[in-house]
Amino acid sequence: MDTIALSNRYIELPAFLPDATVGVVKSLDSLDLYNTGVQGIVVNILHLMRNPGISVIKGIGGLHKFINWNGLILTDSGGFQVFSMIRENSRYGTVTKDGIIFKPSSREKIDLTPEKCIRAQYFCSSDIIMSLDYCTHPDDSYQVNKESVDNTINWAVKSKAEYKKLLEKHPREDKPLIFGIIQGGKDKELREKCAEALIEIGFDGYGFGGWPLDKEGNLLTDILGYTAELMPDNLTKYAMGIGRPENIVICSKLGYDLFDCVVPTREARHGRLYLFNGDKVEIDLETSSFYSNIFIKEERYTRDERPISESCNCYTCKNYSRAYLHHLFKLEDCLSFRLATIHNIYFYNELMQLLKEKNR
Repeated sequence: MDTIALSNRYIELPAFLPDATVGVVKSLDSLDLYNTGVQGIVVNILHLMRNPGISVIKGIGGLHKFINWNGLILTDSGGFQVFSMIRENSRYGTVTKDGIIFKPSSREKIDLTPEKCIRAQYFCSSDIIMSLDYCTHPDDSYQVNKESVDNTINWAVKSKAEYKKLLEKHPREDKPLIFGIIQGGKDKELREKCAEALIEIGFDGYGFGGWPLDKEGNLLTDILGYTAELMPDNLTKYAMGIGRPENIVICSKLGYDLFDCVVPTREARHGRLYLFNGDKVEIDLETSSFYSNIFIKEERYTRDERPISESCNCYTCKNYSRAYLHHLFKLEDCLSFRLATIHNIYFYNELMQLLKEKNR
């Protein structure tokens, strides 16, 4: 796949989408985002349902107008976050065949059904809607993963039916795409069962569902590769939550072309900044040493007049020194977050350009 064809624009692939969980990439405005070169963002619909509420966003004219962003908006169902919390403590909710009952506090309860999830994303004017899925961890038992697959398939049927109903009753000029998410843990038979069912239902793209790392933090390359092979080659293959640069390169080789993660923005706020090792023209992405990072809070950067990277053309590198960023982080000034985040997102977009050239 070279592009994602939306109703009013094309998204070039591969693409990395920074996480704007509650409608904002922390510390950046829409112009900052645009200037990094990214084509889109990921927003969590569950968080927006809680605050400010779907009716508010719909009343203002949809997410694009609400956050002043003309690029792609992919809305995530929020299932991953909910399952993570329920796994931590069962008081946060339960899973039923009809969806998820989420209790973020003693005074709040959200019934997250497939239909409600699709309606919320649709009326927010999302460009890519994600079907509700049952997320699992690699160490979960076969029975848990089987239950996950059964529920994910059941919810996918309901999600697609609701999507079609909305298109008929509330047609949008900017018709959104809808993606399905393939679950199954590390079990190949379950992955195949889920993929076959979702392909039969029919989606515009497919995501790798579930936690993509083992307990040591290693990428589950085998099951990621197997799942990618199950996905149609003429549709987008979305490696959800894959964020380390070396892991993105591996997943690109496996066939994935869409990525998102909190890694670049979260690490930026902690002072960890990415840079390519050497001239980008000569960089060998086959080696894990194609990039490195610096921890700008270290004292050795106190008098460092160089930019983060001499070869980077981001706003931060063109205007500020490592010494100044070190100073800002020492002060804990909010500008440190903005400048660091701009740089890291720009780095990730440059990585997408390198992968694009490599795949030509």
